[in-house]
Amino acid sequence: MCKISLLFRTGMLVTAIVAYLILNLAVGLWASRRVKNTEDFVLAGRNLPFALASMVTFATWFGSETMMGAPGRFVKEGFLGVIEDPFGAGLCLILVGLVYARIFYRWNIITFCDFFGLRFGKSAEYLSAILIVPSYFGWIAAQLVAMSIVGQTVFGLPMATGIWVGAGLVMVYTLTGGMWSISVTDFLHNIILIAGLVILAAILWQETGGLAQLTEKQPIGFFRLVPGEFSLSSSLDYFAAWITIGLGSIPQQDVFQRVMAAKDARTAVRSSVAAGGLYWTIALFPLFIALAAVQLHPDLLRSDPQLIIPNMVLQHTPLAIQILFFGALISALLSTTSGAILAPAAVIGENLVRPFFKDMEDRKLLLAIRLAVVFVTASSVWMALGKQDVFELVGDSSALSLVSLFVPMTAGLFWKRATLPGCLLSMVLGCVGLWADGLLPVNPILTGLLFSTVGMAGGSLLLPRPALLTRRSS
Repeated sequence: MCKISLLFRTGMLVTAIVAYLILNLAVGLWASRRVKNTEDFVLAGRNLPFALASMVTFATWFGSETMMGAPGRFVKEGFLGVIEDPFGAGLCLILVGLVYARIFYRWNIITFCDFFGLRFGKSAEYLSAILIVPSYFGWIAAQLVAMSIVGQTVFGLPMATGIWVGAGLVMVYTLTGGMWSISVTDFLHNIILIAGLVILAAILWQETGGLAQLTEKQPIGFFRLVPGEFSLSSSLDYFAAWITIGLGSIPQQDVFQRVMAAKDARTAVRSSVAAGGLYWTIALFPLFIALAAVQLHPDLLRSDPQLIIPNMVLQHTPLAIQILFFGALISALLSTTSGAILAPAAVIGENLVRPFFKDMEDRKLLLAIRLAVVFVTASSVWMALGKQDVFELVGDSSALSLVSLFVPMTAGLFWKRATLPGCLLSMVLGCVGLWADGLLPVNPILTGLLFSTVGMAGGSLLLPRPALLTRRSS
C-alpha cells in the first residue's frame, strides 16, 4: 500500500512539474508576440515598468547558486562561506542602481560592449566582447547543473542526461521569446518561488522551534559576517570574496540589458536597488531552510551538499509543497539560464558579427543573435559536463569580468584622462594577473585587479590618446 502511495505521489509530482513547465513556455510564447526587432528581443523595447524590471533583475541572480550552491556551503562554513553569494550578489545590484544605472541608460546602447566602442574605439569594443562572452559559460553551466540536479532528484535522470535536456529546453525558450518572454515569466514564477520559500520556511520554523533553537546549536562564529581573527592574508581573501561577484558582475551584459530594458532612467535606478534589497532578503530563506533541514534530518549531510534542500523537500514535505517548490525552482532556473544565454548571444551578434557586415539589416542581426544562442548553449553544456559544483562555476564566471572589464569600464565613465591604450592594457594585464596564479602571494583575483588598475593608469598617462566621448543619439 505504501509503495502504491509513493508511486502515486511521484507520478503526481512529475505530472504537475511537466504541466507547470508547459504553462511557463506557453506564457513565454505569448509574450514573444511583442518581439518585432532586435531591440525588442534584447531589451524588451525599453519599456519595462518598475515591477517587471525589478523582478527580471532579481531573477538574474536568484538561481542555482542561491538555491543549491550557497545553502550547501552555508551549513558547513556559516556566513563566511557564502560572502560571494548572496551577499556579494546583492551588493552588485545595489551598486549598479546607485552608481551606474542612470549613466548607462543615457548612452542609449544595446550591449555593454557598445560603450567601449563609443568611449574608446573599435578595438576596445572587440576585445571586451571577446572577454565577456566566455565569462558567461560558467554561469550558464551552473544553471544547467542545477537543473540536472533537480531532474536527478525528481525524475531520476543521470546528471549528463539532465544537462542535455535542460539545455535543449532553455535554448528553445530563449530562441523564441527574448527579453519580453523572460520578463513576463520572471514576474509570474518569482512570486510562486518566493511564496514557496516563505511557506517552507514557516513550516520548518515551527518544527525546529524557531531561529533561537538553531543558532544556539551552531559553533561559535558560525553567523559572523566578518572574520574573527584578522591577518593580511585572511583580510585580502575576505575582500576578494565580496568583490568577485559584488564588483565582477557589474560589467556584465545580463545586468546591463536589464538596466537598459527599463522604461526610463529613474525606473532603471529604482528597480536595480529594489532587486538588490529583495535579493538580500529572500536569499536568506534558502540558508535558513538548509540549516533547519540538517538539524531535523542530519542524514541529509551524507549526500551531495547541493541536494540538501531538494532532498529535504522531496522526502519530508507534503505533495502540495513539493509541487510548489520544484515547479517554481525549475521554471526560475529556466528563466535565469535564458537571460544568461541571451546576454553573450547579443554581444556576439552586435559586437562581433555586425561590424563585419556594413549596413546589416535588423532582421539579419536578429538571426545572428539567435544563431549565437545555439553556440553559447553548446559551449556551456561542455563546461557543465566537466565541472559540476554550482558555487565554483559561478565564482569562475565572475572573476574574468572583474579583472578585465571593471576597471576600464569605471575609468571610462568617471576618469576623463582614460584612453584607448590604457583600456587595452587594463584588459590584457588583468587577465595575465588572474591566470598567473602564484605570481604574487595573494588571491589571483586581487592580482588581476591590481594589474588591471596599473594597466589603465600607466597606459593612459604614459601613452595618452584622445578619448571618444560620444553617445549614440536617441
